[in-house]
Amino acid sequence: MRKPIAVLCVVLAGFSLSGCGYNKLQNQDESVKAAWSEVVNQYQRRADLVPNLVNTVKGFAAQEERVLVGVTEARARATSIQLTPELINDPVAFQKFQDSQAQLGSALKTLLATVEAYPDLKSNASFRDLAAQLEGTENRIAVARNRYIDAVRQYNVTVREFPTNLTAGWFDFEVKPNFTVENEAAISTAPSVSFDTSTPAQPAQPEQPEAPAPATN
Repeated sequence: MRKPIAVLCVVLAGFSLSGCGYNKLQNQDESVKAAWSEVVNQYQRRADLVPNLVNTVKGFAAQEERVLVGVTEARARATSIQLTPELINDPVAFQKFQDSQAQLGSALKTLLATVEAYPDLKSNASFRDLAAQLEGTENRIAVARNRYIDAVRQYNVTVREFPTNLTAGWFDFEVKPNFTVENEAAISTAPSVSFDTSTPAQPAQPEQPEAPAPATN
């Protein structure tokens, strides 16, 4: 007799949790974690490219020490943050992570802009390969960030809406920080990599109107 009662209690508990939104919260929480893992993977991929990129540039443009040091220091700050699962629940730590990655992205854009002054470096096969990998990684970062933003948005809506907000409060499901929209377009834009060493054509000069002929008496 006890076994059927126990089974019935488990079934009823399952229906209760499902009806109050607990299962939905769990599923969305896991979706956020999965999306965050992809963001971290892509940022790590970018960080792994930086040392070889810096060394390649240094071989052709060692005098650009300020730019090279800036990239190296930005990478060090970005990789010094411990990317624990708890980070996505801590707004302060999350903002620190976002700022450090934005600084690294900005430093890389400065580096690639500086390279334009060195045609020999731009034609180097190793640099071209690294720059292409970096550009592709930046695109994947943008995709991963957008997926994370959407996953967090859905989760946060569920946490706030009634009646699942009651379940969220009971089981400690809290609103998660998200990537801010401030400068989002600039951050998610991949660095521009140009290998065109030709001299740009000069714009055509507008034709000057002919002076009117002098009047004759």
